[in-house]
Amino acid sequence: MVKIPVGISACLMGDEVRHNGGHKRDAYINGTLSSFFSFHHFCPEVGIGLGVPRPAIRLLATDRGIRAVGSRDSGLDVTDQLVGYSRQQFPLIEQCSGMIVKRASPSCGMERVKVYNDKNMPHPEGSGVFAAAIMEKFPLLPMEEEGRLGDPGLRENFVQRVFIYHRWRTEYANELTVKKLTEFHARHKLIYMSHDQNRSRELGRIAASARNDNLEQVAAEYIALAMATLKKVASRKNHVNVLQHIQGYLKKQLDADDKQELVEVFERYRLGEIPLIVPITLLRHHFRKVPDDYIDQSWYMNPYPEELKLRNLV
Repeated sequence: MVKIPVGISACLMGDEVRHNGGHKRDAYINGTLSSFFSFHHFCPEVGIGLGVPRPAIRLLATDRGIRAVGSRDSGLDVTDQLVGYSRQQFPLIEQCSGMIVKRASPSCGMERVKVYNDKNMPHPEGSGVFAAAIMEKFPLLPMEEEGRLGDPGLRENFVQRVFIYHRWRTEYANELTVKKLTEFHARHKLIYMSHDQNRSRELGRIAASARNDNLEQVAAEYIALAMATLKKVASRKNHVNVLQHIQGYLKKQLDADDKQELVEVFERYRLGEIPLIVPITLLRHHFRKVPDDYIDQSWYMNPYPEELKLRNLV
């Protein structure tokens, strides 16, 4: 199996690059995710030449904008160096299909990083310099903080986005045709529906508008909306709607007892009594008996390797 390239803050892999000489090795990342992702390590602060250990830095609001300065030495300003390092890494990051960054870091934090004012009061409203540069340059790139991966819904959402974005990058975007765009949408439509049904319909309209003479423009609009849609965590209500939609492909094949069983399982999932994998497993059982080409081609019931066991928790 070819692993998906994903960028990561080096300290999360156990590299001893923290300002105090330590690390923040994450067991889930180094265990489960490392079986499917090939991690490329980044440490912006070490990358610009700061030593280990080193003085800590923080974000400071100034009349020149937010700056990365020394926590104890206001004369130390490494903002421009961090921006320069970030830009140097763009060619490598462009090859990645996701990014995991260190929470609260003034260089790597994705959001809610403390920004200090002139009275030395912190406000959790910023992004690390390195993370901000990546998000601006690569707005479609799935990015998440390691702390948020502890939430089952956010974890499943991030991993799903990485697999879909990687699929788009490696299997579709380089030699895109109208037919391939239509196929991509058809195979992901049910996934979009689980995130936002209105946006799913809008994505369908965008895909249907593609012609040879406008394909590049339409594809850019399509994938931008697709990734924005996927960033919204799928709800139980939307999943139930999708499950019921899938059941519709079995309406002529199921007897009354089978239909009632599905209704009851869907309701138990909606109430939070069972995880998503239970109704999906039951639907797979029925489709093994009566295969359907559209359902077989859809990624909804198999969006990523089952070994990740993400749908056992949502």
